[in-house]
Order: sequence, then C-alpha cells, then structure tokens
Amino acid sequence: MLRSAIKMRKSVMKKIALLLGLVAVLVLFPVKEAAAKSDNTIKAGIYIGDISLAGMTADEAKDAVNAYIDSLKQVEITLLVTEENGVVVTAGELGVSWSNPEIVDAAATLGTQGNIVQRYKALKDLEKENKVYEIELDFDIVAINRILADECKQYDTEMVDTGLTLENGVFSVQKGETGYTLDIEDSIDVIYDYLAGEWNHESCSIQLSVAVTEPRGSEEELLMVKDLLGSFTTSYSTSNSNRSANVANGCRLINGTLLYPGDEFSTCDTVTPFTQQNGYYLAGSYLNGKVVDSLGGGICQVSTTLYNAVLLSELEVTERYNHSMIVTYVRPSADAAISDSSGKDFRFVNNTDYPIYIEGYTTPNKEITFNIYGVETRSEGRTVEYVGEVLETIRPESDTIYPDASQPIGYIGNVEGAHIGYKARLWKIVKENGVEVSREVINTSSYKMVPRSAVVGVSTADPNAYNEIMAAIGTGSIDHVRNVIALLTAPPAAPAQ
Repeated sequence: MLRSAIKMRKSVMKKIALLLGLVAVLVLFPVKEAAAKSDNTIKAGIYIGDISLAGMTADEAKDAVNAYIDSLKQVEITLLVTEENGVVVTAGELGVSWSNPEIVDAAATLGTQGNIVQRYKALKDLEKENKVYEIELDFDIVAINRILADECKQYDTEMVDTGLTLENGVFSVQKGETGYTLDIEDSIDVIYDYLAGEWNHESCSIQLSVAVTEPRGSEEELLMVKDLLGSFTTSYSTSNSNRSANVANGCRLINGTLLYPGDEFSTCDTVTPFTQQNGYYLAGSYLNGKVVDSLGGGICQVSTTLYNAVLLSELEVTERYNHSMIVTYVRPSADAAISDSSGKDFRFVNNTDYPIYIEGYTTPNKEITFNIYGVETRSEGRTVEYVGEVLETIRPESDTIYPDASQPIGYIGNVEGAHIGYKARLWKIVKENGVEVSREVINTSSYKMVPRSAVVGVSTADPNAYNEIMAAIGTGSIDHVRNVIALLTAPPAAPAQ
C-alpha cells in the first residue's frame, strides 16, 4: 500500500511540473507564439544549399533555388576522352535540373508545425545551428548519350601496332599508336554519378570510361627480324596480261604483312574483294571442271607461292585446299587454292616466339616470290625438304562432245583441253647435318580428271549426213568427228573428163 501511494504521488508531481512548464512558456514567449501562428515566412537559420531562406515565402524560396539552378546551366564541364582530347559542354547541355523541390515545403513549415513544445524546440535548435537542406540534381540521360555519341566518340582511335618495312634490303621500324575506344554506357554512369553525387557546382573535368589498347611490339624486338626463314618462287610466264596483272596485284596486297606471335594470316581477307576497284581483271579460273573468266583469275598462284614459303619457314598451316584440277606451276599437292565464293582460304599462324615479316614481289620476266623473315631459332644443320608423291594418275578414256542443233554440220566450238586426274600427297623430310631425322605426310590431294570437250553442230537437211555426224559423236573422239566433218563438208569431186 505504501509503495502504491508513493508511485501515485510521483506521477501527480510529473504532471504538475509539465503544466507549470507550459505556463512558463506561455508567460515568457507570448509574442513569439503569436508570430509563429501568423508569420508565413521561413525562419532565420534555414538554408537550401548555400541559399539563406530567412524571411522568404515558400514561393520566393522556390524562385531563389530555381534561379540558382539556372546559373548552374552555364557552368562548363570538360568530358575527357584522352589527356589531349576532350569536349567542353555546359551543365545545361547535360540537362541539369532540380529533383527535390519538396524541401521548400519542409523548410517553410519548420518551426510552425506541431504543438507548442515542438515548435519551441525547433526554433531553439535554429538558434544553435543552421538547418541546411541539400539540393539534389538530376541530369538528362538522353542528352548525355547524344553528346557522347556525337561529340566524344569522334576521338576513338584505332590501335596501330609498331610496324616494320623493308626497302632496298633495309628494315625500318614505324612507331605504333595507342588505341582509344569510348564506352558510352559506362561513361553515362560516370558522368551522372559524379554530377549528381559529388559535384561542387563549379567548372570541372570528368574522365570518361575509355578502353585503352597499347600497340604491340618495340623497336628492339622488330629489329631482330632479319633472318630469312623461307623463300619460294613460281613462274607465270605463259599468262596473258590480265592474269599477270592479277598475280602482281595479289602479291602487292600481301607484301609488307607483319605478324606478331600467335597472329593468324588469312589470304582471302588480305587480297579480297575481287573487284576492278581493288585492282583485278577478268582472267581464267577453275569452275565446275571448266576454265572460265572471273575477276581475280590467277590469284591462286599467289596463295600457292606463299604456301610453299610458309612450309619452308615451318609455320603452322591452319587451312589449305587443293585445286579442283591440277595446276602446272607447282608439283601435285604443293598448291593452295582460295575462293571467296566457295569459302576456300589459305591460313597460317605465326607459331614462333618472334614477329615475322612477309615480303612479296614480282619481276619483269613474270616470276613471283615470297620471302618470310623472322628470327631463326632452328639449328644450323637442320634442312627441310618437301617432296610430292603421285599415288594415282587418272587419264580420260574419251572426249565429251555436246551436239548442238542450232549450229550446222561443220561447226566445232568451245573446245576445252583435257585435265589428267591425280591423287597425290606431300612429304616433309627433315635432315640434321645431312641425316634424315623425320618424314611425315603434310597433305593428301585429289584432282579431278576432266576429258577434252567440244560443241559440235548437227543441223542439216540431209538425213544421211545427220546420221553420220551423230555416229561420229557417239565414238567419243573429237578427232574422229573432225574427220567426218571434213568428208561431209568437202566440195563434190569434179566430173571425169
């Protein structure tokens, strides 16, 4: 009972103390309370950013902050792509705006809401310390993206490896160039996060997100490239002017190629497109067992010559095709055909530990040569030889003759020579100090047999002549057909005197 009484007494005492405090506030601050109820201006000590809102209405405060935001639109911001290249824009061009205008309402009502004690406490706090509301900024992602794409992306620079040239037997090194590639998506985040979160609202520079690719190679490394690893020459002396021009053009496009360790070379990628604009002419090439004129005809002699130089250099061949029919400028299985229309390519990889340089040239007497330079790491007594082996020879047993009823007897056209078929393989023979140490098959190749063919006219009003020419065609011999035509078209013998 005694404890309950004491507890009740303490509770009553607290209520009395609270009432006395409220009375004291009313007595001591009647004017301030009245002002708080009637004054609709913002109290002293309230700021938005660095802007004092003391004595302003809510609308005046909004106008003041909007004016400040407008001033920010003229602040210059430099978007750095590289140390040397940047784009200067304004915050206005980046779409700066005020994203939290609701803080004005909070500032306007501070010290005016709540019960008398709450209002009193808020006002006393302002006397001790200013209340600062931070301005939150927003930016236009679309505008940022447009500026990056239209103005900053122009400074993208493709990396150029340290280069090498060979003139008059002397190698010289060309300095490489660093590559820069702007990452637009990452750069948008970089710009937005900095301006919206860290920016001090003054002129500044922002380093954009840029992928930097350093050039490969050094002068010291490239000047080591001086050893001749492999060389091969073929002749195109029987070629006409168009085919000769195509061989020279393909050689020119490959000449000067530099491959770093691990690089793969594609002949098709290097010498195409086969267009007049790229220096090619119509010349004979193989198609479906026939020789037809096409832009770039003769280019396979270029790839074949390079193939043999690559073999002698002992580089890694990753793709190679033989011709559909045999060629005459190298032995069977030593050729390398390419065709962009059928997907045939000649590819190889620089499998050495050093760069290699390809020199290609043609001569006035119509020879094409490829030299491959690098750093020789093979032993001095090592020699490499490639030997072709014919496994089977397939000769045509007869000619293919096409009768043409639109042409008269006596006509023979579209005559194409025969192509002997072969099955062959290429051996690589390695010797050390003259002693054979290895022998392996590098490739096996099959070449089509294509018989000699011709179109023969069979149109005649004489049924006997028609039967005779058709019988001749049936023999499968163009020579026999010629003999029959000679008899059928011979002028009648003069009558005996």
